[in-house]
Amino acid sequence: MRLGSGTFAACCVVIEVLGVALFLRGFFPTPVRSSARTEHQAEPPAPEPSAGASSNWTKLPPPLFRKVVIMLIDGLRDDFVFGSKGVKFMPYTTYLVEKGASHSFVAEAKLPTVTMPRIKALMTGSLPGFIDVVRNLNSPALLEDNVITQAKAAGKRIIFYGDETWVKLFPRHFVEYDGTTSFFVSDYTEVDDNVTRHLDKVLKRGDWDVLILHYLGLDHIGHVSGPSSPLIGHKLREMDSILMKIHTSLLSEERETLVPNLLVLCGDHGMSETGGHGASSVEELNTALILISSAFERKPGDIRRPKHVQQTDLAATLAIGLGLPIPGNSVGSLLFPTVEGRPVREQLRFLHLNAVQLSKLLQENVPSYTKEPGFEQFKMSERLHGNWIRLYLEENNSEVLFNLGAKVRRQYLDALRTLSLSLSRQVAQYDIYSMLVGTVMVLEVLALLLLSIPQALSSEAELEVPLWSPVFSLLFYLMFLVLSALHVIVCTSTESSCYFCGLSWLTAGGVMALISALLCAVGSALAKMFADGKFLSKNPAHPKARWSELDVLILLGTTGHVLSLGASSFIEEEHQTWYFLINTLCLALCHEIYRNCFLRDDCEPQQCSHVEEGFVSPAPALQDRSIRCNMLEPHRVSKGPTSLDTLRGYEKWMVLASPWVILTCCRLLRSLNQTGVQWAHRPDLGHWLTSSDHKAELSVLAALSLILIFALVQRRCSLTSKVAMALGLLGVYCYRAAIGNVLFPWQRDSKDISKGVIEARFVHVFVLGILFTGTKDLLKSQVIAADFTIKTVGLWEIYSGLVLLAALLFRPHNLPVLVFSLFIQTIMTKFIWKPLRHDAAEITIMHYWFGQAFFYFQGNSNSIATVDVSAGFVGLDTYMEVPAMFLTAFATFAGPVLWASHLVSFLSSETSRGHQHNKEETLACCL
Repeated sequence: MRLGSGTFAACCVVIEVLGVALFLRGFFPTPVRSSARTEHQAEPPAPEPSAGASSNWTKLPPPLFRKVVIMLIDGLRDDFVFGSKGVKFMPYTTYLVEKGASHSFVAEAKLPTVTMPRIKALMTGSLPGFIDVVRNLNSPALLEDNVITQAKAAGKRIIFYGDETWVKLFPRHFVEYDGTTSFFVSDYTEVDDNVTRHLDKVLKRGDWDVLILHYLGLDHIGHVSGPSSPLIGHKLREMDSILMKIHTSLLSEERETLVPNLLVLCGDHGMSETGGHGASSVEELNTALILISSAFERKPGDIRRPKHVQQTDLAATLAIGLGLPIPGNSVGSLLFPTVEGRPVREQLRFLHLNAVQLSKLLQENVPSYTKEPGFEQFKMSERLHGNWIRLYLEENNSEVLFNLGAKVRRQYLDALRTLSLSLSRQVAQYDIYSMLVGTVMVLEVLALLLLSIPQALSSEAELEVPLWSPVFSLLFYLMFLVLSALHVIVCTSTESSCYFCGLSWLTAGGVMALISALLCAVGSALAKMFADGKFLSKNPAHPKARWSELDVLILLGTTGHVLSLGASSFIEEEHQTWYFLINTLCLALCHEIYRNCFLRDDCEPQQCSHVEEGFVSPAPALQDRSIRCNMLEPHRVSKGPTSLDTLRGYEKWMVLASPWVILTCCRLLRSLNQTGVQWAHRPDLGHWLTSSDHKAELSVLAALSLILIFALVQRRCSLTSKVAMALGLLGVYCYRAAIGNVLFPWQRDSKDISKGVIEARFVHVFVLGILFTGTKDLLKSQVIAADFTIKTVGLWEIYSGLVLLAALLFRPHNLPVLVFSLFIQTIMTKFIWKPLRHDAAEITIMHYWFGQAFFYFQGNSNSIATVDVSAGFVGLDTYMEVPAMFLTAFATFAGPVLWASHLVSFLSSETSRGHQHNKEETLACCL
């Protein structure tokens, strides 16, 4: 069966999309959900269990608190409250934790540790999925059962001030609200003042039941300056004074009403040592949670140390405290210290309601729920609870009743803990079978694409897909029967839910037939390639072209990296893979240079025969001229054979030393930023430079780096671009000095700190000017088709404009990363790629490897916690979604982008050089 290359590619894309979708469906399983309760129809509460006696408690318990104030401080790490910073900067909060009427907890958040999913977890008690990371940018209305919706349905009046994410999640739920933009991280003052300015008036009013305050300033300081910034202390002191104001107001109100209120101080997530969040480090997961109320009486000498709980436990606790049903999707358990001062019957009633809700959720999401230990513990607790109720209604106040009540309470708490753990584990279970089927489809299509590239790129642009041959048909039917049998075995033996097994047999059979057909097509293509003897050929069009050692290394390294992504540990520490690959590449290049310069293929000494065109070289032999006239290689760098002894001294030694120079640069860069998961917490040079004690050293390093950037970039720019580049780099330093990162020589302190908007926009103007100049040259080259020089200059100026933008967005301690990137590109261009005559494919892969390595040299990782959100607001004085997203993405992927743009510029330059060389060769042949 013959297919056009376009049709074949379209079919492959469709199958790839289906395979990736099936894999993602297994990798991101649907979270546990309850179908028993909707927003408009609430299920009646479970009655109190009884054993031979009728209980008169069939309704929800009354509220425990008259008013509830939730003060959520974004990015509030547990050590900011319970550590040395809390003692120093939050004295009132520390007093409440150590001696006041409060209960303190370290609440552990789950992934992903970004704001919107954490708000959902706090209010629903459920575990949001990773898709909520995307929804965090523009949060849709929350349709799940949650505390806010239940409170509104019960007639509670809710007021909200703070992060506008709440307004998007709960539209038309608040009787009064004032939202603030959460993404403009450069603002950490006004964003909190806009919340606090409402407090004096609203605390004096009595027309509300729930007040929610979401402060963003602490998180913004973390994004901009990190958790060690002096600004953190000032912000914590501000939050402490606000907490004292709220608590004092609630206490004065309680003296009049004699009904306790509840003040909740919590964080949605923590922050890493670099100030970001979104990953799974302890600093990002552990947040402070303090429940403050006069109902929590504390006896003298009663020491209450913070207990570790789950963040999802707050939803059930708030629901009980407000007299509301527990959200149906909640996997959290009641924080028992909040009700331990109540009568035993009320305690057991609260625990029973929570256990019933969790057991129903378990029944709806786990097919074999009866085998779960938590469900068995719940049934045992319910029976004991019924016996206790019978004794209680008989007015038996003996010690037996007291001991049985204590036993039932322990049994309930154990059941709640086990049920919550089982449900949380259910969310973390992968659908391995669906993932495996999707992976097989993707790999088969990739293999078929690789094997079909020579045919697809041929002059006919067609390829033969052997679908109808007898051998193929027999193999196809055998594979189809084997896969169908495996499908039946897997789907009938598994106890957990599986998406692929839930598909109809017709659909599953079609997928199995597709997999069988692809497997047979790959096998047939491999057999044909072996039969034609082209398997070991680097270029099927030229069977004599063989793979070099460097080609094998590039192929094995790229393939090995792809295979390593099948393990989560390799994904978390992917930077180690790239560091190893580029180090190995440098050693391979060193071996190739020394062998070409000192040894022949038979290991005999010889002169270095591959040299850059610009090097001094003797006149080529006459017999070589006719060969070059007939066989020109436009895809390679044009060269002539020369002697190593005839080269200028520094050029000869730079060719020999260049791999070791690159290795040294890479080793220095590894010491600048620790990344990954296992070693990200270890100190590095970046932490040392960014500390306030070493601002002078950072200033000198930043200034020197900017000078070197100009020296490395300006060599091929026009005069106008050189001036713009110099002024732009000067503006970069002025911007960093304006925001307090670095110092001017005459500046002794950083008191006059601004947002640096004017300085950053000054640099943006020069970036746009350089990009415009390069684009104009590119368009001009399209008109003058024969002038390749204009195109080369235009591409280099676009590249230099991107370098200037990267210098503006990079933090000062990361400017050496940009310097080393430019330096390595210069070294490899002059002393490796041109002398060794590497072809376009090899140079492209090398650019890809180094681009990926420099992504991690920046301090990035595969965790969203390392994304520098503050870079998206350089030069902005308000939140603008499109520019902020572009700047953040560019700052994050600056390494790969700069290496890709350098690749385009380099290949265009060599093409121009090749055309010029061909003209000279043709003229020489004619003469």
